[in-house]
Amino acid sequence: MLRLGVLCLWRRRSLVFEVPAKNLGLRKVASGVSPPGSTSPRALNIFDRDLKRKQKNWAARQPEPMKFDYLKEEVGSRIADRVYDIARKFSLALDVGCGRGYIAQHLNKETVGKFFQVDIAENALKNTLEMEIPTVSVLADEEFLPFRENTFDLVVSSLSLHWVNDLPRALEQIHYVLKPDGVFIGAMFGGDTLYELRCSLQLAETEREGGFSPHVSPFTAVNDLGHLLGRAGFNTLTVDTDEIQVNYPGMFELMEDLQGMGESNCAWNRKALLHRDTMLAAAAVYGEMYGNEDGSVPATYQIYYMIGWKYHDSQAQPAERGSATVSFGELGKINNLMSQEKKSQ
Repeated sequence: MLRLGVLCLWRRRSLVFEVPAKNLGLRKVASGVSPPGSTSPRALNIFDRDLKRKQKNWAARQPEPMKFDYLKEEVGSRIADRVYDIARKFSLALDVGCGRGYIAQHLNKETVGKFFQVDIAENALKNTLEMEIPTVSVLADEEFLPFRENTFDLVVSSLSLHWVNDLPRALEQIHYVLKPDGVFIGAMFGGDTLYELRCSLQLAETEREGGFSPHVSPFTAVNDLGHLLGRAGFNTLTVDTDEIQVNYPGMFELMEDLQGMGESNCAWNRKALLHRDTMLAAAAVYGEMYGNEDGSVPATYQIYYMIGWKYHDSQAQPAERGSATVSFGELGKINNLMSQEKKSQ
């Protein structure tokens, strides 16, 4: 099966230790995992979170889970690069929706002192990758983080938040547990992810069955991310997009890998079963519309990266409205004066 050529495995020795609950900064909750079907009253109930937990647990139990880790390891390394770009040491960090530890394996003790890894899938936490940083595993839901306010210097999240029903609440929870001047660095799938698969399934199902149902999860639009981060309380925001394209032998190999990643659709309105002839037709459409010359087919993963800071008095503040001493109209005159000075020299 074709994989990203740039991906490499980076293993470190894991130093996992147990810490008494009183030292974890835990809030008084019975469990960080939400009851099946529970959501915030204001949230749309789009995803079956209990099914998503089962999917991730199944993926983590496979004999060779690393076979399907290539995409999450790549994005995890890019999140780690953004952490390294910040010139400071983070004493206490949290990974929300950590999976098998795709971010922590790329960080070192000089950058992060202690690392808390949170996920809804217990099997993923039991089967984490090797890492250098001392870690603590906590079974918890991204929407119900069981930590006290102002606990962490750094919160990261990679390819997990696109499965939460209440993204605004999840971002508010992350902001809540961050210390002032703490930073959140996250990545989630964007709206153009797997557009080739989505279009192929829709065309085939429309032709063979007279209509189509959604088979790929809905994603957040990039234009909404900045607003959601600001509404959660973050400032000094950065949002950027990237695309990773992976070539597969065919559509069925792509779907097998999505299942192995724990990324199968868990929306409540998903169609439970597709007819065999519809699937074969979709695979043919996929190859015809998007196929490469060597017979492989591409799959596009659009990634949104976001960075937001929790307010602190020491942070640089924007100037007050009306305090400018030079107008935009005068900037052109300055350029002309500088050009004249250069000519005179």
